[in-house]
Amino acid sequence: MERSVNPSYISGEIKAPPSKSMSQRAIAAALLSGGESVITNLSDCDDSLAAKRIAGALGAEIKSEKGMVTVRGGGRIRETTLNCGESGLAIRMFSPIAALFSDEISITGEGSLKRRPMSMITEALSQLGVSCVSSGGLLPLRIRGPLKGGSVDIDGSVSSQLLTGLLMALPLARNDSVIRVKNLKSKPYIDMTISILNDFGIEVTNENYSLFRMKGNQQYAARHYQVEGDWSGAAFLVVAGAINGRLTIRGLDPGSTQSDKAILSALESSGADMKIQNDSINISKSGLKAFEFDATESPDLFPPLAALASYCSGTSVIKGVSRLGYKESDRAAAIKEEFGKMNIVIKITDDLMYINGGVVKGAEVDSRNDHRIAMAAAVAALGSEGPVTIKGSECISKSYPGFFDDLISINAIVGEAK
Repeated sequence: MERSVNPSYISGEIKAPPSKSMSQRAIAAALLSGGESVITNLSDCDDSLAAKRIAGALGAEIKSEKGMVTVRGGGRIRETTLNCGESGLAIRMFSPIAALFSDEISITGEGSLKRRPMSMITEALSQLGVSCVSSGGLLPLRIRGPLKGGSVDIDGSVSSQLLTGLLMALPLARNDSVIRVKNLKSKPYIDMTISILNDFGIEVTNENYSLFRMKGNQQYAARHYQVEGDWSGAAFLVVAGAINGRLTIRGLDPGSTQSDKAILSALESSGADMKIQNDSINISKSGLKAFEFDATESPDLFPPLAALASYCSGTSVIKGVSRLGYKESDRAAAIKEEFGKMNIVIKITDDLMYINGGVVKGAEVDSRNDHRIAMAAAVAALGSEGPVTIKGSECISKSYPGFFDDLISINAIVGEAK
């Protein structure tokens, strides 16, 4: 589907979408609990729906009602083939969880996930005595447990998501476990994981993000859990207000452990007119200046930061390009080429992205089936000299299915065609 976004001054009040990362973790924790958990404000994006399907296949009873989802964990496995869709978190988180079962379980996925290397999963589970075989280093995986605990060494330089899966699964193993991690990136995501584990009654010892210890034979405690607002999705809304609007975004926790909360630091550096009050952010259009920002721990911020930098006077510098591999697209190249179509010059040197602020012009861009590229282009269009048409815009359903509806609700002019 193509959508066109016209230059628009946006205004009003809007609620941040629910966090997909926290939603997926909460579903996994509820699956592993013996009783009935109630999760409110759960994301309905594609990645969260994939997590619900997997939890159901692994024995959870799931009932969805308006505004909440009830998950009864501890059931018997129903299906031995799990489809993770295009969710990188799902494949890396649910693989160790699947290893808790003695059945052979096949795990597959769709789209870009089929091209992502799976060796980090097979190597880690093999160290723990689990049979885990890939298809030439790619999906599908065939896993047979049970996971008994023990010691494992992993590399965290590409992603922290496998560590999340191990942290969630190993407390249920028979034996105590130790995870040694080298070069861990995206540490705030591990803070998120440990926070949810603690909320569901699981204890993990974190020694400087390089060594994690946990007792075996722990039990998850079912509970009521409210998913907080998503800083990843809200980053696009906040940048939209800074570019061309006057906006209030509600439902965000300033004390959140989400790494993408760092968008506030970049906006501050750019001189954005912004005020934070309780769970709300008020942001308005103002003169913006070039900024420098290290996105190594928050690589998902690259697309909204590119939109922000497009409207800043001077050259902004964003560090962390090395973290953009194995996303839904070759994200560094996608940002450079698609923003280039909108008259924004971007250069990439080693781990740095240089973005020259300028006049954003109307253009036709390709989302490359990457939800964050689609949203970044839409936000950049708000202050442009002409409409921006986005091919494949439906890919936003991966993380923020209501994105374009939300833009319309704050007066953005959005058209669509099949």
